[in-house]
Amino acid sequence: MRTDVITFGEAMLMLVADQPGPLESVQGFHKRTAGAETNVAVGLARLGLTVGWASRLGTDSMGRYLLAAMSNEGIDCSHVVCDPTQKTGFQFKGQVSDGTDPPVEYHRAGSAASHMGVSDIDVDWLLSARHLHATGVFAAISPTTLPAARKSMDLMRTAGRSVSFDPNLRPTLWVSPEKMREEINDLATRAHWVLPGLEEGRLLTGESSPEGIARFYRQRGAQLVVVKLGSEGAFFDGETGNGYIAGFPVDNVVDTVGAGDGFAVGVISALLDGLSVPDAVKRGAWIGARAVQVLGDSEGLPTRAELLAAKL
Repeated sequence: MRTDVITFGEAMLMLVADQPGPLESVQGFHKRTAGAETNVAVGLARLGLTVGWASRLGTDSMGRYLLAAMSNEGIDCSHVVCDPTQKTGFQFKGQVSDGTDPPVEYHRAGSAASHMGVSDIDVDWLLSARHLHATGVFAAISPTTLPAARKSMDLMRTAGRSVSFDPNLRPTLWVSPEKMREEINDLATRAHWVLPGLEEGRLLTGESSPEGIARFYRQRGAQLVVVKLGSEGAFFDGETGNGYIAGFPVDNVVDTVGAGDGFAVGVISALLDGLSVPDAVKRGAWIGARAVQVLGDSEGLPTRAELLAAKL
């Protein structure tokens, strides 16, 4: 196998406000990359894993910026289609000073990535990887990406590869909450490692406790469920046991967006490194804590050297 991890998903140009306040009042913005799957791809690549990313971009300046940014991280972008007839999605993100979630305004409807489908799956390339990371975002962006998400997960499972899944709920992308629950939970049954947040898990399963949420997915075939608890850490339930891992203290929360992606980077990388589940969850909590201390989605993602220095 040539690749450690492959992911499918939409990258967006993110314009981050240079000061707090309503987006309509902000005059200056900084360019960044955004996208749940690409955040994870960047994080894994920085840790030295070989990572492939499949997507579609326009050939506009935003698409060129994103392709260069991903390539510069060492990510294999050979399966990113640049289509001159399509546009690249983008978003505005506000800045907050009180540790709450910042306002985000999406402009992604009809983007190049929303035109992806089953035909974008190169089976030989996909099966060259040890692992597939999937999220509920890619599945939700269009009627054609949902079957592509199902197919890629099924191919990897059938081939004996591992699959992780982060629900990463985006309710506005689904026609109804009921449809979202149905499809996200169906995708979760196709994964080995399921990584919901506590509030996501409550909405998706009807269970109130981390133990109940984990039990819901374990009963449906997941080998490992890690329920993210924010600053409190996480609860895990897997084939080797269950338990809680404490969070890492953060003095100043700058931006909560991207924390879950950082957590996924930690868990996935550690499990692929052969670490135990508790150590993997601990690494996830540490990277998630780093992610909330910076403005962008990926600035807090560590290098392998930083990881080793932290003895994680």
